[in-house]
Amino acid sequence: MRIWLKYLIGIAIGLISALVFSPSTAQGQAVLDFIVEIAVRFGRYALLPVLFFSVSISFFKLRDEKLLTKASLWTFSVIFSSSFALMLLGLVSALAIKLPRIPITTEKASEVSSFAWQTLITKLFPFSGFESLMDGAYLLPCFIFAGLAGAGAASDKNASKAAVGLFDSLSKVFYIVLSFFTEIFAVGMIAVMCRWTLDFISAVSSGVYNGLIIMLTADLFIVAFIIYPLILRFLCHEMHPYRVLYASICPFLVAFFSGDTNLALVLNLRHGKESLGIKRRINAFSFPLFSIFGRGGAALIQAAGFVLILRSYSSLGIPVLDVLWIAGVSFLLSFALAEIPLGGPFAAITSMCLLYGRGFESGYLLLKNAVPVICAYAAGIDALTAMFGSYIIAVKTKMIHHQELRKFI
Repeated sequence: MRIWLKYLIGIAIGLISALVFSPSTAQGQAVLDFIVEIAVRFGRYALLPVLFFSVSISFFKLRDEKLLTKASLWTFSVIFSSSFALMLLGLVSALAIKLPRIPITTEKASEVSSFAWQTLITKLFPFSGFESLMDGAYLLPCFIFAGLAGAGAASDKNASKAAVGLFDSLSKVFYIVLSFFTEIFAVGMIAVMCRWTLDFISAVSSGVYNGLIIMLTADLFIVAFIIYPLILRFLCHEMHPYRVLYASICPFLVAFFSGDTNLALVLNLRHGKESLGIKRRINAFSFPLFSIFGRGGAALIQAAGFVLILRSYSSLGIPVLDVLWIAGVSFLLSFALAEIPLGGPFAAITSMCLLYGRGFESGYLLLKNAVPVICAYAAGIDALTAMFGSYIIAVKTKMIHHQELRKFI
């Protein structure tokens, strides 16, 4: 059975469970939240070991083949261009479509803090490199540590021969473990979908966010079925671009209903390798970087959400300088979400309100009840971006063995 079909069955059971056996008490909600947390922890359990050993081997082989610079340039070019384009799509959509205003809340803003860039940077180099293997949310320190190990091994292949052999073997072993966990996590999607369905019903029951949800759905379809396939058609001369979309079904479903970009990374790694045939050295290099930095879906949500907040407070038009400010800050903050795989767009919108000031410091509260839903769109788009982007990088670096559609997992 195709893995995406297993996940789809789990999602269907979760949807039915939420509609039929909806927990009505606080205790029932707490139990469901606990089950969801256990499921997510289970799904991400093998990610860090695979990431460390696979990234090390990736850096070793890319540097040895003198492809590290080319792969890096293509990866970051795709990340920056996709993030900017998605931010622009969200901004233009929100400006062109006058969404219904959200009633101003009387809830008092809780004490929040904006992004601490210093903290993000200092965490890149902890006092011990092994500390980077302890954080399952912030993957960049682990990526850097693994990259240094692989690049160092490539500088003296004779001295590192035994270590490279060991790392290569461990990478394959932990990938098998990761594959096992992804198969079992289809059961965990029952709880994840149940939780998301309840959050979705809560968000749409008031009717306040329906216009925003419809607009985001349209943007999602435009990106998935028009923009990305066209890019593959003209940039990679791919005659069947929708095969990449087919390979993205499972990662998209996981990302959309969990809202967790690190959890989606687990499925992206499998489908990139086994469905699209991307070689491990690119598969283990590009997908983690997209999960860390490629948060264009979040940039889209941030730009659209902040425009909606401004229009909810005032019926006056938004000045051009403010539009440029929204575009720039949404784009930049999307790269600060590396430490926040879950709920990142709302954290960024909160920071935008604090930075903008002018009485809008508590504006983020207008979107508070729709956080799981809007973050779902951000994570789903990010998962698609990672799959299409990694495919482009693999084609441009000639690191792909094209698979027949019948061999897709």
